[in-house]
Amino acid sequence: MSSKSFEEFTHDTRDPNPWLALYLDNSVPINKTTKQALLADNNSRSVRYLLPLITFWSKITMFFIHIFKFFFPKLFNSSRLLHRILAWGLKNFVSPNANLLIFRHFHVGSEILQFIAGNIEGVELTTSPLKPRDFNDVKEDLFLNHDLNLYNFVIKLNKQLKEKDVIIKKVEKLNTQMISEDQFDHIEFPNRWSNILDLRSSIELFTPFYQLFLTANDFVRATNSLQLDETIAIYTAQILGTPSHLGLVNNKHPMVPTTSYRAAYNLVLHGLAAETLHEILVNLKKEQYRDGIVTPTE
Repeated sequence: MSSKSFEEFTHDTRDPNPWLALYLDNSVPINKTTKQALLADNNSRSVRYLLPLITFWSKITMFFIHIFKFFFPKLFNSSRLLHRILAWGLKNFVSPNANLLIFRHFHVGSEILQFIAGNIEGVELTTSPLKPRDFNDVKEDLFLNHDLNLYNFVIKLNKQLKEKDVIIKKVEKLNTQMISEDQFDHIEFPNRWSNILDLRSSIELFTPFYQLFLTANDFVRATNSLQLDETIAIYTAQILGTPSHLGLVNNKHPMVPTTSYRAAYNLVLHGLAAETLHEILVNLKKEQYRDGIVTPTE
């Protein structure tokens, strides 16, 4: 659904459209293309008709896989096979809007970690950006590496902070060269008759496969990593010197993990938190342009 179709919605005061209201509202910072894709995804037939059925199937399947993995923990463990299934599923059954949101998430998350690493004086961290451009990139353990990168980043960062007796503090001249203003409209995703699944349905459908083909440690780490949203947001708040964006974080309290049965819903919140934080950094970079602190080529 394009922005034009949202703008052409008729406003019926007796029956206002909730997605039109959210489309027009600018209280939450978010990339324009992302917002259009997310709202169109939420307004899709897949959400209305398929999501309830897929969610029901997913929870039941996860319960039986949990029992199966208890007795046969090492059977079916294959990250490579899992990611080939994910790549095939994304290419053939997931809608263009949902694919855009999924692919963008890796780019956005990578840039946020790069921003933190590049704005703590006295710390030298090498990040491993994940910026997939096609479905073949998914096959390279993309989702698993995303979780590993996040935990490794937190561990390496805090080891250096402790060893070098450094604290994260407000930075007067921010390094924003790693933050891109990309609207991410240059990748053409398949739009065949079979590409109908919305974002949440896709995640609910893929989560049991994730649970089945990963080790117990990998799966638990993946689900618990979502609550590190709060940790990453706090690091950024300390660098920016303002805690205002912490109010946009819903996955919190990583020391008190939630059940893995909420993983699909929490993953969508995780994606939204990353998008809003990234847009805040994009806006800061634009302010630097206006103030002449950096040039558009930096």
